[in-house]
Amino acid sequence: MSYTDLKMLIDGEWTSGTSGEFEDVIDPATNEVLGQVPHASAADLDRALEAAQRGFAEWSAMSPHARQQVMEQAARNLEDNKQEIAKWCTLEMGKPLAESLVEMDFVIAVTRWCGEEGRRAYGRIVPGRAADHRHSVLCEPIGPACAFAAWNFPGTNVIRKIAHSLGAGCSMILKPSEETPATAIGIARAYHDAGVPAGALQIVFGVPDTVSRQLIASPITRKLSFTGSVPVGKHLTKLAADTMMHVTMELGGHAPVMVFEDTDIADAAKQMAAFKFRNAGQVCISPTRFLVQKSVYSDFVDAMTDEAKKIKIGHGLEDGVQMGPLIAERRIGVMENFVADAQTHGARVTTGGQRTGNQGSFFSPTVIADVSDDAAIMNEEPFGPLAPISSVDNLDEMIVRANRLSVGLAAYAYVKDGQIADRLGREIQSGMLGINTPMVSLAETPFGGVGDSGYGSEGGIEGLAAYQQTRLIVEKR
Repeated sequence: MSYTDLKMLIDGEWTSGTSGEFEDVIDPATNEVLGQVPHASAADLDRALEAAQRGFAEWSAMSPHARQQVMEQAARNLEDNKQEIAKWCTLEMGKPLAESLVEMDFVIAVTRWCGEEGRRAYGRIVPGRAADHRHSVLCEPIGPACAFAAWNFPGTNVIRKIAHSLGAGCSMILKPSEETPATAIGIARAYHDAGVPAGALQIVFGVPDTVSRQLIASPITRKLSFTGSVPVGKHLTKLAADTMMHVTMELGGHAPVMVFEDTDIADAAKQMAAFKFRNAGQVCISPTRFLVQKSVYSDFVDAMTDEAKKIKIGHGLEDGVQMGPLIAERRIGVMENFVADAQTHGARVTTGGQRTGNQGSFFSPTVIADVSDDAAIMNEEPFGPLAPISSVDNLDEMIVRANRLSVGLAAYAYVKDGQIADRLGREIQSGMLGINTPMVSLAETPFGGVGDSGYGSEGGIEGLAAYQQTRLIVEKR
């Protein structure tokens, strides 16, 4: 399977830059080198910043209708190249091709939605207190933006930055992960070929701290969006404060799953197993703390164990594979440490618990029962194919334990009682709550958390508004 040529997009030109530095991109299923991604020099980043300013002037001056036409063409280009980009995604990230294709469908949907919704970024007229006064509220693009995207969803994380910024009329300098560059390059090429002006969309790579410091410190960039860990998000927020830059932070989570005794246990386990082991558990909204009412606890553990044992593991390009490898070898030790720590706290592994295969970064789908809140896995986001399960006595305990951590990105509940569902909706502290479904992310809905999971939203009208500023004009006639 061929991989793409890895280049940066700076001022409308595909380039390797001037640093002379490159980084290997590894197939996590085979440990083979796929290619080398170039690093940007300080001069390359300065060039990108200057181009972003010019690109913003040109792109923001276009009518929303004209911008939408360009984004519609980008969506069509993505459709034409969907299969190829999805294969690159699988090669560099490891997820099964079926998941990469679903991710590309999301990329296309977000592109179209943001282009269309950008035409409806309306202001409003506020009636004046005097008859001869008119108050006009204007919504305008905030300026050139910069963004940093994580490796776990090479398409989804990238398109949420690109489409919302361009849909709002901003220019964008994006640094995707160096571990998964080809997917971002494929998406950017679709936009570039659609007619996005030079400088309005740029892709750079390099040492994360070096790139982020230079882009954030510049007076040119007025907006920052980041997807990644809580500590890095806090660090970038502090850097952004020096220039009063507007910030969106989509950070980590540790999603509780609340399973009540009145639900269909087999159906809940089937849904949650599919969602838990999707992308090998490397999902910020992955279900990671299973809290199960005591009367159905054993049934749920057995059902989750059975579902986990059915999962076919292998290279994502192989037919029928349901789970691929972890992103890199470094993650294997993290999984092993979580499992060992849980066992020292009295937990028992009902299936999995170890790496698998003789090459690549594969770890078996793992179910761990009787996990106490003292175990590390109940306090630190595992970001892997581990499903820790604990029993709960009643509703009050369920809510307290679900809200126990400072991160609140996503949460899930399986319950038929409408009154309990209503109470969960009021009291569970998470940015997104799925009741009897794990599907909490669509192009048209906000995606974001509360507490240490960040602030601001990507997706929906909130995602576009994050790239806009509001001005008021008061006119006496």
